Amino acid sequence: MKILFIVFGCMLALLLLYFLMIMPRILYRPDMSRFTRWLYAHRGLHDAKAGIPENSMAAFRKAVEAGFGIELDVQISRDSVPVVFHDFTLERMCGASGKVCDYSYEELQQFRLAGTGERIPAFAEVLQLVDGQTPLIVELKIERTDMTVCREVDRLCLQYDGLYCIESFNPLAILWYRRHRRNIVRGQLSDAFLKEGEYGGTGSFLLQNLLFNWVGRPDFIAYNCKYPKMLSRRLCRSFYRSKAAAWTIRSREQLAEARKYFDIFIFDGFVPKGSRC
Repeated sequence: MKILFIVFGCMLALLLLYFLMIMPRILYRPDMSRFTRWLYAHRGLHDAKAGIPENSMAAFRKAVEAGFGIELDVQISRDSVPVVFHDFTLERMCGASGKVCDYSYEELQQFRLAGTGERIPAFAEVLQLVDGQTPLIVELKIERTDMTVCREVDRLCLQYDGLYCIESFNPLAILWYRRHRRNIVRGQLSDAFLKEGEYGGTGSFLLQNLLFNWVGRPDFIAYNCKYPKMLSRRLCRSFYRSKAAAWTIRSREQLAEARKYFDIFIFDGFVPKGSRC
């Protein structure tokens, strides 16, 4: 009997620990209604057939004109300039070798996006273009532990009057905002990494199940829309009442299905009928 009590106690302790680890921000939550009213164009309203590449000034201009919110990716150049670019490497979008962080901002301007005349934008240029006309979801791209992009993005955003929030796969970025800018809405990005087969290992398991939430205490969870029933994601929304963002929705049918499980919607490859939820 004593052994049973010990086993039960251990199981209860582990369950409590699990709930504490996945817990998002509970106290002093910011107003998320400002973000849930919009649909967000993934990397801008890009269209390869029309010569408008992802994360380009043309794509952002088109999203603003259509009245959509914008999701975009920011990482840091070698000389610490925040630039808008998704991949860590230049090969897919620019046909060049090396990583974004291997080049200075001026050197990055020699490359063109997907064979068009569009170049890699500075984040400051995008802020100037959008000018508060539509909300931004800013994904911080951080490979390891260098948080320079957080500091530099924050420096620019302190001078920006528009609505924005940040998100990242890297829990240390969420921690940076928890420590330095608690008033800014912050989101933990995740995916069913082990199901997707792209990544493996302990880190992927922990991130997939939102077991790093204790680090940054995010305000929302952004998750691959193909996996709405992942337990930790569902508990964050249903038990903790945290908002949930769906990425990346690729059809009107998928959008209709995602509305059952998510609150914020990031789309790509089609144009929704309306720009608001």
